[in-house]
Amino acid sequence: MHFQNRIELKHLAMRKGIHPENYRIVAFKDMSNDDVFLTKSTANTNETLEVDGVEYPLVKMEISRTSHPFYTGKSKLVDTAGRIDKFKTKYAKFKK
Repeated sequence: MHFQNRIELKHLAMRKGIHPENYRIVAFKDMSNDDVFLTKSTANTNETLEVDGVEYPLVKMEISRTSHPFYTGKSKLVDTAGRIDKFKTKYAKFKK
């Protein structure tokens, strides 16, 4: 191996003690369309969801890849918390 082609492996290895140890399978649920997907995460949650007979920690999301207009190609307004109505009510006094 030529000296100029060598890469010092110590720079490629992950540093010890700075990465989370609590990776586990977590269920992420899109609340706008009830889509659920499983992936590894360290996200903290108190809720659980049963998927295929197995109970997983649950993280709820307002929007995901299955409902976001960029990924779906559809222009859909998702207003799960009534934020638009709250905004209009709050700023109606400034309307002329």
